[in-house]
Amino acid sequence: MIMNSYHLLLVISTLCSLTTFVSSYAELRQNFYKSSCPNVESIVRSAVNKKFQQTFVTAPGTLRLFFHDCFVRGCDASVFLSNGSDNAEKNHHDDISLAGDGFDTVVQAKAALDSNPSCRNKVSCADILALATRDVVALAGGPSYKVELGRRDGKISTRKSVQHKLPHPEFNLNQLNSMFASHGLSQTDMIALSGAHTLGFSHCGQFSKRIHSKAGIDKTLDRKYALTLKQMCPVNVDPRIAINMDPTTPQIFDNAYYKNLQQGKGLFSSDQVLFTDTRSRPTVNLFASNSKAFNQAFVKAITKLGRVGVLTGNQGEIRRDCNRVN
Repeated sequence: MIMNSYHLLLVISTLCSLTTFVSSYAELRQNFYKSSCPNVESIVRSAVNKKFQQTFVTAPGTLRLFFHDCFVRGCDASVFLSNGSDNAEKNHHDDISLAGDGFDTVVQAKAALDSNPSCRNKVSCADILALATRDVVALAGGPSYKVELGRRDGKISTRKSVQHKLPHPEFNLNQLNSMFASHGLSQTDMIALSGAHTLGFSHCGQFSKRIHSKAGIDKTLDRKYALTLKQMCPVNVDPRIAINMDPTTPQIFDNAYYKNLQQGKGLFSSDQVLFTDTRSRPTVNLFASNSKAFNQAFVKAITKLGRVGVLTGNQGEIRRDCNRVN
């Protein structure tokens, strides 16, 4: 195969990116705070559990926050920063609906760590978010897993950096695969991470085109489910009305998401396409029939997600306040 100059440059660029990717995350390790803050996991877990007992939104809010943070500038807690204007990452329209309880979970865990003299200002906000994400998944009934640590916090946060970095509800399989591949994640990783939609909710405005189009109801939607959605989200309803992503077990981290896709009950077209597209359907069917296979794939995928664009060593900083640079 003869490569033109464009394809050659693309290959070189990809190889350089992968080299940087590997060299950065290679410094992460599970016992990173063994000497500086040996009780980091139990302290964070206790704070997260307390928050979880106060409100279930803690679980989907924290999980979604981790995904949004990692996909924009890498897992560096840049999504927390507020630079005193509306130009911060969290103010982009793709981030504006992030649940406050997700942010507060990390802030509470950070406060718990700082109350321990040996841990004060030793653990990055990025690592706290990674640990809290594992803990909310487990608290909601999902798998627990070892978390790699050693991330540093970033110093940059802009609205512009979010542009074209997050998947949209109407994406097709090619668009999803392309976006996830740019972060070193495979199609199987993408489908496993999509399973996080088994928790939490979206808003009427995110899927209204599927039920109120001039062409009629989206034919990939189960008709009974679509009519229920139309009742909950009529034409002139407030677009911010919340609708469960999983209509069956919205507060349990399980494989029901995939069973729903088999029945035409994916809330977003980017969910349902995982079943309607024959390239991804076998994986959906596997995860729907085998919860162990889903859990294993999810752990593998979220571990890889936690390596995306990380700052390590002397890069970045460990913030004294998660919401502002030192």
